[in-house]
Formats: sequence, C-alpha cells, structure tokens
Amino acid sequence: MNHHLSRRAVLLGAASALGSAALAEAPLVALRPLLRPPPPVRPGAAEFIAAAGLGGTVGYVVADARTGLVLEQGDARAPLPPASVTKAITALYALEALGPAHRFDTQLLGTGPVSEQGVLDGDLVLVGSGDPVLTTDHLATLAERLRAAGVRSVTGTFGVWGHALPAIRAIDPQQQEHLGYNPAVGGLNLNFNRVYFEWARSGGRYTVVMDARTDTLRPDVSMARMTVVDRDLPVYTYADNAGVDDWTVARTALGDSGSRWLPVRRPALYAGDVFRSMARAQGIELPEAVELDSLPQGQLLAQFQSDPLDVLIRDMLKFSTNLTAETLGLTATTRRSGRPESLAVSAQEMNRWASETLGIHCAFVDHSGLGDASDISAGEMVTALVAAGHDGPLRGLLKEIALLDAQGEPLAAPPGMVVAKTGTLNFVSALAGYVRTARGADLAFAIFCADPDSRTAAIQSEEEVPEGARDWNHRAKQLQQDLLQRWATVYAG
Repeated sequence: MNHHLSRRAVLLGAASALGSAALAEAPLVALRPLLRPPPPVRPGAAEFIAAAGLGGTVGYVVADARTGLVLEQGDARAPLPPASVTKAITALYALEALGPAHRFDTQLLGTGPVSEQGVLDGDLVLVGSGDPVLTTDHLATLAERLRAAGVRSVTGTFGVWGHALPAIRAIDPQQQEHLGYNPAVGGLNLNFNRVYFEWARSGGRYTVVMDARTDTLRPDVSMARMTVVDRDLPVYTYADNAGVDDWTVARTALGDSGSRWLPVRRPALYAGDVFRSMARAQGIELPEAVELDSLPQGQLLAQFQSDPLDVLIRDMLKFSTNLTAETLGLTATTRRSGRPESLAVSAQEMNRWASETLGIHCAFVDHSGLGDASDISAGEMVTALVAAGHDGPLRGLLKEIALLDAQGEPLAAPPGMVVAKTGTLNFVSALAGYVRTARGADLAFAIFCADPDSRTAAIQSEEEVPEGARDWNHRAKQLQQDLLQRWATVYAG
C-alpha cells in the first residue's frame, strides 16, 4: 500500500482549484488493483482480441475505480509502449509539482534606462520560462506592451534567452527529421516549435514560403529556409547552418501545391525572429536576435502570461501536444530537483515520483510518450488511475471518448461515459481512463496494443505512414470500442 497520494499537492492543491467536491470520495491510500489471483479472461474479450487480428500483444485491465478490484484482465503485466497515454502521468506529475494555478511568464527585460524619446540605452532581452503554448499572436501582444512602456528603439543588442529548461534538439532523435510533432524543446518556445512550409508551382518553378502563421498573422521567418532540389529521395534533408534551419525538399514529392508544418530546431532564435517582426509592426526597430547563454540583470518592461496549468493540461490531453507534455514535465522536474541535464534525466525523476506517489513501476524515457523505449503495463496504468481517484482532478481533465455503433456514429443510448487519454504510434495503440456506467458504477481501464515486429519494420522503411499502419490502427480502435462497450454493460453495477 502507498500512503503518499492523499497527502500530495497534486490532489489537495488541484482539488482546491477544481472544486473541493472533486476529491470528496478519493481513496485515502493509493489502491493497487488486486492482480493475484487473476480473474479468468471472459470469452467475449478473447473473441474480440482474436477478431482484431493485431498480432503482437494486447494488454488490458478493467477495475473498480473506487476499490481497485480487478474485474477483467489479459496480459496485464506485459510492459508495452503507452505512446501518448504517458501524458496522463505527466499531467499528475505537473499538477503536484507546480499546482493548477501555475502560469508561464514570457518577459522583455531592458538592461538600461528608457529616455523620454523612447530610446532604451542598453540591451533588450526576450526571456522565456518554458511556455509551451506561446504563439505569434502572443508575441504581437507583447510588442504592443513594449510600445506602451515607451520603447521606440534600442541602442544595444536584442537577445533571446531560453535556458530556463534544457535545450533539446528533438524529443525523439530516432524519428524522421521533418516530423512536426517531434520538435525541439527549450525555455523559449513558439507555435509549438513548428514553422509553416507552403509551396505552389507555376510555369515549372516553385514558390515556397516559410512563415510563423496563426489564424490572424503570417510573418515570414529568416531563421528557417527551404530549397527545392531535383531528386527522388530523401524527401527532406535538414542542416543547422550557423543558426538557420536549412531544409531541402525533393521536387518529385511536391506536386502542384501544398503545405505542412516542419519542426524548428532553434526555438529561441525562432521566437526572436518573429518578435522582431511584431516589434517592427509597432514602429520599434530591433537588430537581429542573438541567443544568450546567461540571463543579464534588467528591468521588466513587458510580459505575457499563459493560461493556468489546468487549462494547459486539458488542452494537452485533448490535442495530445508533445511539446506541452515535455515542457510541463521538464518544468515539474526543475521545481522538484533542479534543472535536469536532459529529457531522459527528467523522465527518470518522473518515474521515481510515480513509484513513490502512485505506487507503480514505469519506465518512461520522456514526458510525451513519443519515444519507443518507454513502457508500462496495463496493470500498472490502472493502478495509477485508481490512485489518482475515480473523481480526482485527472478525470475532470481527460477527453471524452464517444462510444460508437458499427457505422462509427455515437450510440443513441451508450452504456456509459468514457473519459480517457489516447496514444498512437505506427503499430501502437493505447487507451486508458475511466468509465462511468449508466447505472453509476465507476471503472478504471487500460488497453495497450502493440505489434513490435511491424513497428520495427515501419521504422526501417522510413515511411511517414508505412503500409498497413492505418488499417492496423483502425482495427485497434475497434477493439477498444468493443471492450469498452462490453465492460460498461457487464460491469454496469
């Protein structure tokens, strides 16, 4: 038994912010599902798994979310990649370490005085604290606030500082270079550290654009550039050219027109590049941004604050944003034990926390689930969900998962309501969360499906969407639906 959870800030602090009723019935200890002796696998579950034909391993557990009593299981102890289900653990980790009201500040510091004519006699420094959801629109607001502070020009340099968190070139170095969901991570991030690449062909020539667009703004960027080259493969190449993200793309892969998001590898310079454009729009001319290794002393001229942490977590769990997960995990580790040297070190700290607080064994290598080497069993995941409380703060932040009929439409009278975190990689599909049945029973569940042989072959193929991956994922999603609807009916209460 683990007696840490009810005394931890993740539950007490979050309950205060989300409503004291949220934890009114949370367990007083971290309840571990009773995996010995294992209950028999019911024929229905086995038949669904056989019909899915996924290969590899399907690990699943469903338990009473109030008591931890296991109701049904299969391969419950098999360590499997959780993919983005990892983010549910990261959410709990960040809530405890930072509190649900935590906000990220992005600041502008001046190292000298501002004259009556609006001249900053010194350097201007853009300072990040790790905000994972900072956008071009937010930098535009920050530029407006700088002008309102009376600044019109700067005699010194324009510096950017992003070392509040360790600089991580890519979340998973094994992933393909051009994947937008595998960006760099740092203390100064922008637009989820992605740049928008758009192309159009006219008269045999391509026009390409690299910008930092939002719904309202589309500033061009100079720190990322694209060259169209005559080749078939590879489709993309990348090089860091003196602080510039230098891309090439194969002409044969483009077609007439299109667009996609590409990852940014120097996010602090990216933010500086875009802020310079936003400042120019306010009549403030700044020199080209330079990256600073140390943070100078200075007066606060303007700042922008993110939404509270619980809002960021809800969006992270809904949209499965990898950058948000990594910055929240890194910030939580920094608060707990100091700035970590790497993402792996931060993940190890989260693993220790999960063991001490949730009573589980897990082996995460990051905070988002993007890395292949992460693993946790379905049984351990359900232990964590029970420990977090059937009506705890996590449940209120998870995304609702509709129960569907054979045509993929929401059931008119579903046997229960599901809130959960999804996780998807090529030939990996995971789902974990809570079910409240139509009769009021509360269940905690985890379903982890993985075909490691097919995933290894997919990685070696270097295809973004390898052959068979979409069909495999569709069958895995159908299996999840079959199991959830079965459990909500059989264990309705």
